[in-house]
Amino acid sequence: MIPIEKMTVGGPPAEFIEQSSTDRTDFRFPLAIYQPVTARNVEVTLRFKPLAGKVDRAGGIAVRVTSPNDYYLVRANALEDNVRFYRIVKGRREQLASANAKVASGQWHTLGLKAENDRFTVTFDGKALHTTNDRTLPGAGRIALWTKSDSVTRFDQISIRTLP
Repeated sequence: MIPIEKMTVGGPPAEFIEQSSTDRTDFRFPLAIYQPVTARNVEVTLRFKPLAGKVDRAGGIAVRVTSPNDYYLVRANALEDNVRFYRIVKGRREQLASANAKVASGQWHTLGLKAENDRFTVTFDGKALHTTNDRTLPGAGRIALWTKSDSVTRFDQISIRTLP
């Protein structure tokens, strides 16, 4: 559906997936889609480590992905020290919620997104940050890992739980 763009799977001692391209194109949003699951209601948690990036240094979770231009997104950014929740419709990104949080480069963090009907709950490093309601994208879709521009980011311990 959506290609994995220069995302590589790491080796021992820990398994991870990494977005390693340093392409500085500002509006470049690599997505690594998990093909086996399509869901409307889902809870996704993962660990991520922002390693490098001059334009951006971020990692995120996309849910209800129906195209490269239509999905919900939570992302944490080490250059801005914030965690934001967006909806992307026809490639247009609109911020729905934001919280300041220390997102340290070179350190593992946890990020979570729970989508239940029209309610979305975001967690970061084990703490609930915000809950938002939105009805724009009501259907089921894929789950994806997300980065932006030249973000070099690692992901591991990815948990996907479908909800009723």
